Amino acid sequence: MGVTIKEVAKLAGVSPSTVSRTCSDHPSISMQTKEKVRKAMQQLGYEPNNSNLTIQNTKTIGIILPVSEFDTFENSFFLEVMRGITLFCNQKQYTTTLITGSTHEELLDTIKYMSKDNHLDGVILLYSYKQDPVVDYLYNEGILFVLVGKANCYTNETIYIDNDNILAAKEATKYLLKLGHTKIGYVGTEENRIFSTDRKSGYLLALAEQGIPYIPEYCIEIPFIPKEGADELTRYLSSETRPTALLVSDDILAMALTKTAYELGLKIPNDLSIVSFNNSLFAKLTTPQLTSVDINSRQLGIEAASQIINHIENPALLATKIIVPHYMVERQSCSSIIE
Repeated sequence: MGVTIKEVAKLAGVSPSTVSRTCSDHPSISMQTKEKVRKAMQQLGYEPNNSNLTIQNTKTIGIILPVSEFDTFENSFFLEVMRGITLFCNQKQYTTTLITGSTHEELLDTIKYMSKDNHLDGVILLYSYKQDPVVDYLYNEGILFVLVGKANCYTNETIYIDNDNILAAKEATKYLLKLGHTKIGYVGTEENRIFSTDRKSGYLLALAEQGIPYIPEYCIEIPFIPKEGADELTRYLSSETRPTALLVSDDILAMALTKTAYELGLKIPNDLSIVSFNNSLFAKLTTPQLTSVDINSRQLGIEAASQIINHIENPALLATKIIVPHYMVERQSCSSIIE
């Protein structure tokens, strides 16, 4: 088995992406660093692919959307993050390119094609999964990447931009507790999505601090936004022991819950209080309007673009972790519990 780019990076004391850029004689790498990397390559007998030796200075950043056939393009969170990224990149004269796929295999093939011959200076992933073959590929190939979301692996070597989702959910749950609710449920997305897992953790912490027992039936995960015939939501809200308040991981999912509640004859907020996340346009279009946690989606994009460009132009920097603040916008979807 031949010498890997990670072994060269370890010996030289740099990141794999720095080795990759040294192979292509990228102008962002200092001469001192290049010499250190080349010395390590010579010592280990590392032979880079000839395709990596082409001098490139593309100033192009890939924006990777999560695997989805349709849901991603309907979620304003991704649009706002992309807006923040492009605003900052335009100022710095970097171009952006969108990378999508309906399956992990399709997405990975597209990334491999785009990253061939150093057509990309780096990529920003607009999501974070617990297991992700795309992150594994980027890390092992030494391609510079930034996560919008918390890193689950290679944590000390990964640049990521996130909210404190545990704290945000804890505060939102406490808000419902102060309104007198004790039967509070959590509705999240697929378990592989780290932000949803963290929000559930914050919800559980708030309940534990108040000595309120966790009821598993109050928590459900919906892998995708229901279109028609939301049977799982109907069963959830039809239960005689249903919650009186819900913390929901996304405004669009909260809209689906609101629709189902009305179909069942439940009134919001009299019968069911709802707090959601993202404070998107959807939160303002429901009746009543949703109380929602604003996670500063555009700022997440701006910070992601700022960090990846900073690391492109200063490759010796250590991996950065940035937490963007959140705040709650109170509207009409919550009321005090009436005994």
